[in-house]
Amino acid sequence: MKSVVACISFLLYAINTLVWTVPILILALVKLIPIGLLQKATSYLLDGCASCWVKVNTVNQNLLSPLQIDIVDLPELSNAQWYIVISNHQSWVDIFVLQRLFSGKIPFLKFFLKQQLIFVPVIGLAWWALDFPFMKRYSREFLAKNPQLKGKDIAATRRACQKFKYNPVSVMNFVEGTRYSATKHQHQQSNFDNLLLPRAGGLSFAINAMADSIDTLLDVTIVYPRGIPSFWMLLRGDVKRVKVSISEVSISQEQIGDYQDNPEFKVQFQQWLNELWQRKEQRIKQLTVDD
Repeated sequence: MKSVVACISFLLYAINTLVWTVPILILALVKLIPIGLLQKATSYLLDGCASCWVKVNTVNQNLLSPLQIDIVDLPELSNAQWYIVISNHQSWVDIFVLQRLFSGKIPFLKFFLKQQLIFVPVIGLAWWALDFPFMKRYSREFLAKNPQLKGKDIAATRRACQKFKYNPVSVMNFVEGTRYSATKHQHQQSNFDNLLLPRAGGLSFAINAMADSIDTLLDVTIVYPRGIPSFWMLLRGDVKRVKVSISEVSISQEQIGDYQDNPEFKVQFQQWLNELWQRKEQRIKQLTVDD
């Protein structure tokens, strides 16, 4: 019976996605017209479509696979505020939890994407239309051969983020870079019991690119009391409860700098992020004990 429920739930997720893809692609074509006011209005409608997609997914979830989200700590949030959101990452279920958690409370969550992904057929256009920020990053080796391009990647990404000066946005970053597993944890020799090592470079790049707009970071801690679930377990209704803690962290000038070429700033930024991760580790243990 649970497998039947899972198939129906998956079908509803797929239908909901297809239904909202159509207006998003139509509005994406309209947004290609280089008229400022039209593009701004279109962006508003596109975010509305994406938010409706999340709301319908939540209805599907509540009907077929109810999930109780216990929010232990919740700061005051606003749709008129700019945010960078970070979280520990254990499962694809995290994304559904985060979308449902923040729906209507902060601007629609968007992810930094690699510049090349804009060329993915259909989806790339949808991501562009939804104002997902595309990162253009050069490796240290590439810059060694092309020193004249130093700093151009940050400048290009900042230009791409200029639109966020006027429209509040929430940018999502999974700092661990991948989903947690015992194998990955052992391979990294992580000094955290419940977390992978945080990758500071990507977060530093995001903060630098958004420095003119964002001064608030939301640090989300997700704990599944019955163990890390798969997406299929969510569809089956086997994920009954999740505990979430949200901390608000101010981003100061100390977190803005040249991570790639300034060793002193790199050490300072890594220390700042590691302190966040140490607090997150303690929060996970507290949430687990309190269950």
